[in-house]
Amino acid sequence: MTNDVKETFSGEAPPAPAALAAKVRTLAPSMTRSMQRVAEAVAGDPAGCAALTVTGLAELTGTSEATVVRTARLLGYPGYRDLRLALAGLAAQQQSGRAPAVTADIAVDDPVADVVAKLAHDERQTLADTAAGLDTVQLGAVAAACATARRIDVYGVGASGLVAQDLVQKLLRIGLVAHAHSDPHLAVTNAVQLRSGDVALAITHSGSTGDVIEPLRVAFEHGATTVAVTGRPDGPVSQYADHVLTTSTARESELRPAAMSSRTSQLLVVDCLFTCVTQRTYETAAPALAASYEALAHRHSPRTTNR
Repeated sequence: MTNDVKETFSGEAPPAPAALAAKVRTLAPSMTRSMQRVAEAVAGDPAGCAALTVTGLAELTGTSEATVVRTARLLGYPGYRDLRLALAGLAAQQQSGRAPAVTADIAVDDPVADVVAKLAHDERQTLADTAAGLDTVQLGAVAAACATARRIDVYGVGASGLVAQDLVQKLLRIGLVAHAHSDPHLAVTNAVQLRSGDVALAITHSGSTGDVIEPLRVAFEHGATTVAVTGRPDGPVSQYADHVLTTSTARESELRPAAMSSRTSQLLVVDCLFTCVTQRTYETAAPALAASYEALAHRHSPRTTNR
């Protein structure tokens, strides 16, 4: 088993059937190959697997009963029996008219219309997966911390850096003190200044981006409330996070790497967080937003020429 996969059950409530496929897609890349076979089997044929015993599923996937149980626990279920119940529920949902998720790779010679259709499908699936897997208790706790924070620092590089900037500009418009850091040196030197009552938020799809993990670790050690927005909740970044918000992503392909598809789910999480923070700070946020709109209104109106 790889080092970044936890085998023990977290003790949290098992995910709802609708969230099972999303969790498989999120966690599969960090599983061993044998566990991936089990995860892919249950996601691909929930009705068929729901009818199998643990021994039957092990034989179907060419693995062991222990691997099946470990996979069930990694997906959030206390044991295989609980996973079977979720599979039965998922199968019932699909039979009632909800089509299973199918992601088609984009080929080099695909017509433009097919590219648009496939990307639109992947975007919808990514958003649905992220919404299904997002821990609303964790989200509420992060929003509460941000609403009362003295200062909020957000770390992200590359595509995640763009999402960090998006979150910060939103927070600034409701009157909060927020900074986005893409330079790892500046991120660390600023993290040193954080303390209890501040919030540090790291955005990394892989969960292992060193330039993001290091400032989060420093912020954690200085007492700030730390948050990881990641597609790999068992990745290294999580060990320095008080709260973890899990994102999903469309299946990676040659023409669309994970760094691109992950941004869709990250932006959804950022929008959810911002909206929840705005709810908690509405008395001050509403006037701040109105003031920012008014200050920028003339830039969005046709200019008149004085003659």
